Amino acid sequence: MKASKQVSLRRIAALVAGLSMFGPFAIDAVFPAFPQIGAQMGADKLAMQQVISVYLLTYALMSLVHGALSDALGRKRVIIGGLVVFILASIGCALSRDMGSLLLFRGLQGLSAGVGYIIGRAVIRDLYDGDDAQRLMSQVSMIFSIAPAIAPIIGGWLLGWSHWQGIFWFLVAFSTLLLVVTCLWLPETHPPQARLSLRPARLAQDYWSIAVNPRFLRLALAGSLGFGGLFLYIASAPAFILDLLHLNEQQFAWLFIPTIGGMALGAYASGRAAGRIAGARAVRIGYAFMAVAAVYNIAYNALAPQMSVPWAVLALTLNSFGVALIFPILSLAILDMYPRQRGTASSMQAFSTLVTNAVIAGVLSPLLSRSGLSLAIGAALFALGSGLMWKWERISQRAQRNTPAA
Repeated sequence: MKASKQVSLRRIAALVAGLSMFGPFAIDAVFPAFPQIGAQMGADKLAMQQVISVYLLTYALMSLVHGALSDALGRKRVIIGGLVVFILASIGCALSRDMGSLLLFRGLQGLSAGVGYIIGRAVIRDLYDGDDAQRLMSQVSMIFSIAPAIAPIIGGWLLGWSHWQGIFWFLVAFSTLLLVVTCLWLPETHPPQARLSLRPARLAQDYWSIAVNPRFLRLALAGSLGFGGLFLYIASAPAFILDLLHLNEQQFAWLFIPTIGGMALGAYASGRAAGRIAGARAVRIGYAFMAVAAVYNIAYNALAPQMSVPWAVLALTLNSFGVALIFPILSLAILDMYPRQRGTASSMQAFSTLVTNAVIAGVLSPLLSRSGLSLAIGAALFALGSGLMWKWERISQRAQRNTPAA
């Protein structure tokens, strides 16, 4: 029975992680093609950055809807609909011949890309709780972390074999495969009797009650700011690799392999810690790694006469390990706050992360990616903000426990 349960855990983890991958994969796969697209369409670096920020903005806006739709219509139906829209939008990107058309279809990609990531977490919590839920969330995080790391590498390879349009045709093929597998293998985990109404008044009330909940805000900001330090480097990948490290389009692995290695190890450690180490202690360990990474990164960039690999990317491994260690615990804490509205709660958490990422990609990355030290300081401030949110949460929980019942 135990062996069968473990097989089921791995199967669900692999399926949900695959669904979670296509959204972030589509963000990063296009990075190596920036020079080629810009040259063909007459777009400068700032204009090319909007290929990312438009995607993230529409991703963030629609993320508020995906979870509520899944609470009302079922998880599987909404995921299938999102995949169909993503496939059509990816075809539109591949066929675009001007910047306006490309940005339009990138926006449509963003509208649909969040279904797997957002609803997948609700699927996990529908099926499992306690230590099993943390193990499964950690396995998903470990597989999910592969997407932003391998995307630019695959994008660079595709550029070597074809033009930039090949990246979007690859996304069409990948999301079509996911659609087939979802139709065949994904169970419906949210039965009709548990579904909620789509009445606008009730939805607005649900959104508002979550948005103004101080505990939700602390946990959501702890997660979004923690990941924000990593995403600053991900969004700045073209400038970091091509301009600061003076590498070429086929060497994006120098940024993403250290990141994926740290995230995979951190997610694995989080899963192994479930049932062995208290969640609060695991989070403290994660923040310790993030603090060491921040101090090293600032010191290296301030003192090194010239940035070079592997030393320039060592901090990313330490930081991503810490982020991956804490993120499953923060996500489960949020989902457990709203057992009947897990999809909506997952949407609100994703919205917090995606708005943060959109600001990073559209505003902070162009400003900070001009020097390694600026990126290091920015990443450190994100880690500090995340740690302060978690500290606030712990103080609030202790105060609540020590308050006598009325």
